[in-house]
Amino acid sequence: MPLKEQVFKRLRKKSKRGLRGWPVATIAFYGPDASRATKVVVSIIPTEGLKPSEMHDWQIVHGDVRKNPEIAAEMLGYMESHGAKSVVMTDGMLGCPHQEGIDYEGQYCPDPACAFWHGRDRFTHKLVQRHGSNGHRAPEKG
Repeated sequence: MPLKEQVFKRLRKKSKRGLRGWPVATIAFYGPDASRATKVVVSIIPTEGLKPSEMHDWQIVHGDVRKNPEIAAEMLGYMESHGAKSVVMTDGMLGCPHQEGIDYEGQYCPDPACAFWHGRDRFTHKLVQRHGSNGHRAPEKG
């Protein structure tokens, strides 16, 4: 089996084992739409009830972080260096890779590449509000 497949298999396997103790590493993917992850964030939660004590992200401009073996290997190394005993990983994207209050102000990211997320639920990816082409709420008809 090529090294690339071994790294991803190891990540998937760790996430399917369930809670095996603390600290827990969480892995969340973000992208401009629901099909391509351009950012991954790994957080370390030291024990139940606490907020993450450590957080690291990896980003790429082109491609998908989930298909990058170098990033996957760095993620594994990061988790191991923090003694993570359990891994929780999202199935899909959790939204736009830009952070509200850091990369932009307001309800929606102004980057045209992230328009997919305007008015969508981050977990189901379904539209929850109707929006015009400019990202603002469209007037109700009727």
